Amino acid sequence: MNTRDIQARLAAYRIDPGPIDGLMGRKTRRAMAAFRWKQGRSIRADFHESGLHRVIIHWPVSGEGASESDLQHYHATVTHDLRVMLGYLKPEANADCTDGRYVAHTRGLNTGSIGVAIDGMIGAQEHPFDPGPAPFNRQMVNVLAVTVADFCLTYDIPLSRYTVLTHAEVEPTLGVWQRGKWDVRWLPGMDKPGGAIKVGDVLRAKIAKAMPREMAA
Repeated sequence: MNTRDIQARLAAYRIDPGPIDGLMGRKTRRAMAAFRWKQGRSIRADFHESGLHRVIIHWPVSGEGASESDLQHYHATVTHDLRVMLGYLKPEANADCTDGRYVAHTRGLNTGSIGVAIDGMIGAQEHPFDPGPAPFNRQMVNVLAVTVADFCLTYDIPLSRYTVLTHAEVEPTLGVWQRGKWDVRWLPGMDKPGGAIKVGDVLRAKIAKAMPREMAA
């Protein structure tokens, strides 16, 4: 993991590392020391042995059913028939992306990140808003929540804005440019896209309900 990953992990535990900017400054070092004092171990030791430490949620701009591209670019995709289609590569492929064999789902942030998609949104446009002919539905969101919760439990990923987030939240939260991505800023029942973090909070609340209470805290 790199400095940005450490900063995000500290922030997930409500220990202020300063700006999440990938720079090992005084605030980050103090936050690391605070974590060690509270937990009795280094923040680095808190990461799962696989090297996976983050879930990023997407919509793949596809029709109904996981496409070949979806299976290549996400570790799991929730489809309109409420199945969870696993991608061609396991999440562990993204523990180390230097070998070139990994799932490329998020610009500049693939290493350590599990990519999960909710099917649909082909033909969708942001302004004026149009969800297209195949928007996802509430049942799919519920399946997505369970799927992400399972990944969090499997890889010891704390549920927070910094470690479980939508593609649209990556840039404002972690400071990694994403070319104006707006997935997921809309959910069924909304008449137009909302703020990235506000919508992300709604998703995290649903994910929390699918997790044991102590993990969701």
